[in-house]
Amino acid sequence: MNSLKLSPTQARRLTLTCQGLHKRNAYGSGEAAVLNCVENLGYVQVDTISVINRAHHHTLWTRVPTFHENELDTLQRERKVFEYWAHAAAYLPMRDFRFSLPYMNAIAGGQKHWRSPDKKTMASVIRHIRAEGPAMARDFEDSGNTKPHFWGGKKPAKLALEQLFIEGELMISRRAGFQKVFDLTERVLPNGLDTSTPTNEEFLRYLIDRTIRSQGIATEAEIRYLRKGLKADLACQIQQMLSDGEIIPVQIDGKPNTYYSYSDIIETGITTRIAKNTHLLSPFDNLVIQRKRVLDLFEFDYQIECYVPEAKRKHGYFCLPILFGDAIVGRLDPKADRARSTLLIRNLVIENKVTQTDAFASKLARTIKSLAAFNDCENIDIERCNDKRLAKALSRLVA
Repeated sequence: MNSLKLSPTQARRLTLTCQGLHKRNAYGSGEAAVLNCVENLGYVQVDTISVINRAHHHTLWTRVPTFHENELDTLQRERKVFEYWAHAAAYLPMRDFRFSLPYMNAIAGGQKHWRSPDKKTMASVIRHIRAEGPAMARDFEDSGNTKPHFWGGKKPAKLALEQLFIEGELMISRRAGFQKVFDLTERVLPNGLDTSTPTNEEFLRYLIDRTIRSQGIATEAEIRYLRKGLKADLACQIQQMLSDGEIIPVQIDGKPNTYYSYSDIIETGITTRIAKNTHLLSPFDNLVIQRKRVLDLFEFDYQIECYVPEAKRKHGYFCLPILFGDAIVGRLDPKADRARSTLLIRNLVIENKVTQTDAFASKLARTIKSLAAFNDCENIDIERCNDKRLAKALSRLVA
């Protein structure tokens, strides 16, 4: 089958349209918009870093500007979204619950996740929750036998809760602040939900469909991102879908990779106008989480540096990629100083040439002010910028 040819610009437009970043308010407002966003993206990654608002809230706010975290909490309590493991901890649409079962079953069957389970403690935790109702880790006494763990020491009951969660025996019923409240899975799942375990073919087709519909185009490696043991089966499934005419191969001018997509998505995506807005993306945003893809499609070499020793950081602890129109033009390192109600811009680096400098400054200032408000900050302090003209304009615009 001959591949469809796309220019790099068309490929970026397609991706941004499928990601809901082609205009400022692609999903509307309210809980329905948040649910639509989660369902369209397929998952929203959860992360604990709180130098600014956490990643899952930030990713949703980027696409739903009126977003408030209580809307996500409500969707979880209403059983319209749930938390589990995608390539990392994430919120997922409840409609997709059954596609988490293969991983749950594998872990329950002995495949290791992060740790070896303590069956005795797990049984005790299950008995407690079955009898007493939903519980948090702090509801269990610490036996004092805390062992080192990937993220540091954790008490046995907390490790047991997390193991039972990843095995599918428990689900996160809701959150109290950022603390997980666990309950039995059968008490959390809504009535009538399809909980049948998908066949291998169903699961592979789900991964392919979810990735293409959320990203527009995707390579085989991007579809199986951070999922081990799928390479051979996924390659066969892709070839079958190509032979059946369900998906089409796509080549981007000047790029060696073969991508896959649907004809209808291509037709819509490459003709959609991309508004000249700015977005400050979370480091865990669905658009940029696969760093090689970002480099291939946007020619932007991105690395989050919070895991890099401070002396070796080039740009800052928690830099946010700056999307302007269909290009990623730089990065911004923020910190919400909540005690002073001030959003600190510790470093602002513009790396790709911006032709519409006045429009860019105006749009970026608006987005920085929105980010400050989203983080309950009234003031903005720009400490460092590699573009003196832009720094001067921004200081005036955000004052």
